[in-house]
Amino acid sequence: MKKIIICGLGAVGLTFAAKLNGKCRLKILVDEQRFMKLKKNKPKLNGKEYDFEYILPQDEFEPDLIIISTKLSGLESAVSSIKNFVKRGTIIISLLNGISSEERIISAYPESKVLKSYFIGHSAVREGNSVTQDGIGKIVIERDDDIIKIFEETGIDYSAPEDIDYSLWLKFTMNIFSNQTSAILNMTFGELKQNKSFISFARKIIREVCLIAEKKGIKNPENLEQDALNALAGMCDEGRTSMHQDILAGRKTEVELFAGEILRLGKELDVETPFNQVLYDMIKILEERNEHCIHSGKGRE
Repeated sequence: MKKIIICGLGAVGLTFAAKLNGKCRLKILVDEQRFMKLKKNKPKLNGKEYDFEYILPQDEFEPDLIIISTKLSGLESAVSSIKNFVKRGTIIISLLNGISSEERIISAYPESKVLKSYFIGHSAVREGNSVTQDGIGKIVIERDDDIIKIFEETGIDYSAPEDIDYSLWLKFTMNIFSNQTSAILNMTFGELKQNKSFISFARKIIREVCLIAEKKGIKNPENLEQDALNALAGMCDEGRTSMHQDILAGRKTEVELFAGEILRLGKELDVETPFNQVLYDMIKILEERNEHCIHSGKGRE
């Protein structure tokens, strides 16, 4: 059987861990503190408890595939934790949002095979160790015979587009205009796509992304706007973006992966990004408000 490690048991990680459970030699990489918590409070997906096999960073195991599915805040820890399991040719995929996590992994493990990838599907709802997700979702990944063989043998839904870079930027574009705005406006997917004023505003945000994509050499950047809006139209109306959920739960967001990345690239490439600057500042205001509420013990209104 194929040997797979998943690092990160949040909404996306747990969704794929449940799908892989029993279909491969699956191990969930955790530290000792997390291990003790998970043994006492088992993770749940759609109400079903899972008793996975866990592995610590110092253990011995030679995986065919390592899946990193943490949040941005956990990326550095994940990169450090997998050190003992990475050999020459080990396949590593990152399901983090954004367009830069692969670069960080490659810099740490140049002897490995790091493939560009991302998760696309209906949003999940996470409360502590419990996740609710309707099963609709897949991994989009650059074409590679080894990873396709692993996915087909383990039943993982996937697609391998001809232009993975465009696909990555399409997902990135959708995150930029929907995740951040939904968190600021406190709106579901359905409320966003039914609001004409929002769609007009979204186009202004997306145009900044398109200008940067063009300077980065992404092919057909002019298609990103309509393709991203079409992707929004396909999301379930009652769904909430991950950043919206983070703000509601008082968690740190991935704004540095979204507007933060656009601001950095805009400065580097001499592209003005006023709309993304506003999004960045607004998210930072919400994060500070949440932090203040937590420290003061007042909770969120």
